Amino acid sequence: MRNVIVIGASSGIGRELAVKYLEIGDTVFVGARRTELLRELHLKYHDNSEYFYIDIADNQNASKILSDIFKQIKGVDLVLLCAGTGELNSELSFEAEKTTIDTNVTGFTFVVDACFNYFKRQGFGHLVVLTSIAGLRGSAAAPGYNASKAFQINYLEGLRIKARKEHLPIFLTDVRPGFVDTAMAKGEGLIFVAPVAKAAKQIMDAIEKRKARVYVTKRWSILAWLFRSLPFSIYSKL
Repeated sequence: MRNVIVIGASSGIGRELAVKYLEIGDTVFVGARRTELLRELHLKYHDNSEYFYIDIADNQNASKILSDIFKQIKGVDLVLLCAGTGELNSELSFEAEKTTIDTNVTGFTFVVDACFNYFKRQGFGHLVVLTSIAGLRGSAAAPGYNASKAFQINYLEGLRIKARKEHLPIFLTDVRPGFVDTAMAKGEGLIFVAPVAKAAKQIMDAIEKRKARVYVTKRWSILAWLFRSLPFSIYSKL
């Protein structure tokens, strides 16, 4: 059985993934800000779970927490970073954008760098990050969120290249969900909204196959190609 860390496990896709790994018998360390929700998981799966508080936007505190977790676990096989935030922000509130940047850019970078360096010292590891199909193009309604996801997508590709050049057995999976039935699915006229369980199952399949990237659900791979291909003059009218 594996040692798995899920950051952002209090709700949504992160919680569903944590449950699925717990149910197959892996030892799962779940982290998030809302520890009361994590405690519920621990009480149900007390034989193979531990929980911890972490706010990835608070880098100084998160650094100590991650360091302690890595010392506590004898070999981490898999880390899933599911923590993220984003708001519709057509009015361009800087505070809203700063919150997104602090979590999705600064916090994300801190966590993936810490995990990559840990895996490098350990000699193996698999890092999975929930980015988003939103990272493929800009958005008038949520400019900061889409930009932050583009940052994540490109950063992960950079780390994947680094691992290859340094001949490191470190695998990185970029999970790009479309709309999933969670609190993160905001706005009107949402299409192809997937149940959380279905999304988690496809993500786990991609992890087992060590895929570099995966669209969830699979139909979003077609829409991703379309989004990238549309000229700005057309895309901007959508």
